Amino acid sequence: MPVSKLEKSIGIEVYFTSSLGIGGRIKQYAEDFVVEEVLVNGSKAEVNLSKKSVRGEALGISLADNRYLLCVLVKRNWDTFSALHAIAKQLGINTKHIQIAGIKDAKAVTAQHITVEGVSAEDLQKVHLKDIEIRPIDYFRSKLSSYYLLENHFHITIRGISHLESIIKRRITKIVEELEKACGVPNFFGHQRFGTIRPITHLVGKSLVQGRFKEAAMLFLAKPSQYEHPESRKAREQLQATGDFKQALTNFPKQLRYERLMLKRLARKQDDFVGAFRMLPTKLRRLFPQAYQSYFFNKFLSRRIVKGLLLNRAEAGDYVVNVERFGLPMLKMRRTVSPKTVAEINKAIQAGKMRLAIPLVGFKQQPSKGLEGEIEKQILREEEISLEKFRICDMPEISVRGGLRTTLVPLNNFVLNEITKDSANPSKNKAELSFSLGRGSYATVVLRELMKPSKPVKTGF
Repeated sequence: MPVSKLEKSIGIEVYFTSSLGIGGRIKQYAEDFVVEEVLVNGSKAEVNLSKKSVRGEALGISLADNRYLLCVLVKRNWDTFSALHAIAKQLGINTKHIQIAGIKDAKAVTAQHITVEGVSAEDLQKVHLKDIEIRPIDYFRSKLSSYYLLENHFHITIRGISHLESIIKRRITKIVEELEKACGVPNFFGHQRFGTIRPITHLVGKSLVQGRFKEAAMLFLAKPSQYEHPESRKAREQLQATGDFKQALTNFPKQLRYERLMLKRLARKQDDFVGAFRMLPTKLRRLFPQAYQSYFFNKFLSRRIVKGLLLNRAEAGDYVVNVERFGLPMLKMRRTVSPKTVAEINKAIQAGKMRLAIPLVGFKQQPSKGLEGEIEKQILREEEISLEKFRICDMPEISVRGGLRTTLVPLNNFVLNEITKDSANPSKNKAELSFSLGRGSYATVVLRELMKPSKPVKTGF
């Protein structure tokens, strides 16, 4: 089954399931894509929940103890970084005092946990932002991080499906059966990792890794997309044609906030591309080389599937990691499979005690060995990149050390809730479904298997 040119450009070269998809589109409305975060302690951030008063005083914890206020942030049609910036501005604090467990989708309704340092529940009443709500729930003893994130629960509506209800149900059932037989979904990095409307994040990362900072800046600032707002596209095209940063600062619309931060620097010092990137928040800058890292992972995983190597069975030379009691992979508890341990390790994989893993490239991470290692080395040769390049000397704070990522993520609690007529698309149907995925995994990877989209951007990816 052919994969779109766009998906190939982000390293996803294959479908994992062979059954026909249902088509349709996602995210026609923000409410069609609902994400609710669950922490390892069982705390669930819910979209629809009556406000709870903060319980810190009852626990004997106060701001004087230098604790952190744990809140649920509910947002609609906001990207995570812009939402945190806007909240911090209204609270009069630096964004570094707000911590998250994970980045959530922009075109969606999402509920997630945040910790805010040095504020009280009463202080949050200063925040008045359209489509943002913050609910204080407790005081927390440390900053929030991905360490505390267990999973995300998704409520999805797929609209504009041309097939009959019986066909939709049959195809979804077949695909889910294929995934369950394989013990999960291929753990690709989804479209959001690279930019949905303008998938250039990994290209910027590639240029940064190669030390080509001007090229990286011009990709981020001036590479247009046919899918973005015409005003933004025109501004990028003019900068691409003229290279005039001062004029671009006038032309670029205010909603391109991060681009304008870079342009302000370049308008003063037109050759200071490293300094221009440093105008961006460090977390955002790190996303560029991390996206390039994600591109490699997608390529490695795609090529493994194409070669017929299983994702739930280890070969000699593969990496495997332990699984802890919550079902999360323990990525630092790793082993390399030897010919002598293949049978033992595959028995542990089948029992759910271990999972197969593939490297996330970086200057500290060694490739796999065996057949998987040959795949990785071939792709690195094709890209003409060495792992040491991920040590970015001119901007060491965004250097990428590397690591491991599991080949599969379990698809938990999948339910096809109902198939009904779609009032937003007359004569067509919609399917409402829900499922959970472990931290760091993408719902769109599940949805692309169900839908088999030929035009991902036009169908909401």
